[in-house]
Amino acid sequence: MRPTVYYFEIPVNDLDRAIAFYSAVFGCQFERVDVDGNQMANFPSLEGASGASGALAKGDSYVPGTQGVRVYFDTDNIDETLANAVAAGGKVLYPKTAIGELGWVAEFEDSEGNCIALSQPLSD
Repeated sequence: MRPTVYYFEIPVNDLDRAIAFYSAVFGCQFERVDVDGNQMANFPSLEGASGASGALAKGDSYVPGTQGVRVYFDTDNIDETLANAVAAGGKVLYPKTAIGELGWVAEFEDSEGNCIALSQPLSD
C-alpha cells in the first residue's frame, strides 16, 4: 500500500492573524470551524481536484515551529507566492531553488513561525 496524504493541519497561535496571512499569500478564503475544542480555519477545497485538504489549527496540542514536517503547496508562480509571503510579514527561509527536471522549490516562515514549502513544476 502506498501512503497518501489526505489532510494536514498547520499549528497557529493567533487564528485571525494566520487567516489574514494565508489569505494574502494564496488569495483564498477560509471557513472557520470548531473541532473538539480546537479553533480551525479550513483551506478551500475544489471538488475533483487532486491534493490533500487542510486547515489552520489553534488549540493546546498545536505548537508552531520551523522544525518538523514540511507542507508543500503547489504554485504556478513561486516568485509571486514568495513575494506575497514577505509582503504579508513572512520571511524567506530557503530561496527559489531548481530541483532539476522537476521544477523549483522554496520555503518561507509564516506569521506563526512555521516553515512552509512551495513547489512549482517546470512549464510545458
